[in-house]
Order: sequence, then structure tokens, then C-alpha cells
Amino acid sequence: MQVAIVTLIPEMFAALTEFGVSGRGIEAGLLKLSFWNPRDYCTDKHRNVDDKPFGGGPGMLMKTEPLLATLGASRAVLGKRESGRSRCIYLSPQGQRINHHKVTELAALESITLVCGRYQGIDARVIEAEIDEELSLGDFVLSGGEIAAMALLDALIRIQPGALGDEGSVTQDSLVDGLLHAPEYTRPQQYRGRIVPSVLLSGDHAAIAHWRKKQRLGVTWLKRPDLLDQLELSKEQQALLEEFKQEYCADKA
Repeated sequence: MQVAIVTLIPEMFAALTEFGVSGRGIEAGLLKLSFWNPRDYCTDKHRNVDDKPFGGGPGMLMKTEPLLATLGASRAVLGKRESGRSRCIYLSPQGQRINHHKVTELAALESITLVCGRYQGIDARVIEAEIDEELSLGDFVLSGGEIAAMALLDALIRIQPGALGDEGSVTQDSLVDGLLHAPEYTRPQQYRGRIVPSVLLSGDHAAIAHWRKKQRLGVTWLKRPDLLDQLELSKEQQALLEEFKQEYCADKA
């Protein structure tokens, strides 16, 4: 996948490209990033990239002409959006929340362009004409789209084949099938009076698998009950969830 990143601060992406799983994935060519700075497409002497909004009000907007020129230049490299295999995305608090389903949908594309706004954002006409969809990390405002873009890119990289040392890690992640991950434990077996569940030390793989299924349902019920509302549980899952609830209530009594 090719990713064009439109940003006034490409240096921020060093946190993504030089460290950890994402850095190794980019080095291995799992995603090919290119950076496009609207400042390079300014035509005025001072290379101004912001301007006042019509109608007044606080803050500034990214200038329209440099941004359009940047998008045009990046599109010439990545190809036309009309192919259906490329998409232009604006990172915005007004966008749809990014979830696992959206990440896997985007991962199937050949290329994407990520537009990172700054100041108060970008001209609405640019959004209407050039942006295919707006995406958001959540219901809060960041100083710019770069952090949101890095979060999305990290999620895209780690689901690429070969990104992780253990390919099974991706399939067992939280939210892959709509449920959260089961609790995990490592050494020591006892910490401040709290002990590792005995079933995990038993060596009984069937019992461990049963426990993890039940815990995933239970943890989702406790932490994100809204996710359960979106799922149609099987009879086995319903029974496991009820078993978890009974055990949880008994422990709290």
C-alpha cells in the first residue's frame, strides 16, 4: 500500500517511521509513505499556509490554493481516486470514529491520502471536492491531524502480513471479532496477594481456551457493554456470559 501524507509537519512522523513495529514494517516496505507539505506549493514570497476565515471568528484556516496544489501533485503519483482503489481521507473530529472494521477496509486499498489539518481546519469546499471521507480518533479535538494519522497508520501496519513476530497476535487482538481481549498474566505468580488464575497454570489447553472465551465475554460486558449490543451471541456465548456474571456477582457478594 502507498500512503501519501499531506502535512505541514512531516517531522512528527519520525515517531512512527523510526521506532517499534511500525518502524520495522515501513523499513520492510509493508507500507510506502510519501510526505507532501503544502508549504512547498505556496506561490507567495513568505510561503504562508494560513488565512483568515470569511465571516470572522477565532483562528485561521489552511490556505486553499497550496492545499489543492498539494493534493493534485500527490494524486499524480498515487493515481486517480475514481479507480476505487484509492481514497482521500481528512483526519477530523467531525469524522466517523475509526474502528477495526474501518482499518481492515482501508488495508484492502492500493493507496490512500491522509490530509492532516492544522489551525481551525480546511475550507469546506476542499472537503466537498477532494475528500472521500473524514475519520476521527474520537470525540475530542487535537491540535492537528498528524497524531490521528499516525494512529491510523500504526493500526494499518500491524495487520499487514509479516508485521508481527507472531501472526496469531493479530487474530486475537481486542475488537477483531467485536469482543475485548481476555486478561493476561506473567511472572510472578503472586503479586501483593493477587494470584494468577489456576487454570492458566494447569496445562489443560481445552480448559484454558474455555476460560479465555468466558473472560472475553465478561470483560466486554464489564468494560464495553455497548459492544455486546452490536453482536448476536451464540447459545454457547450466552451461556458463558451468564456463567461469568454469576461468578462475578458471587465474588462481589
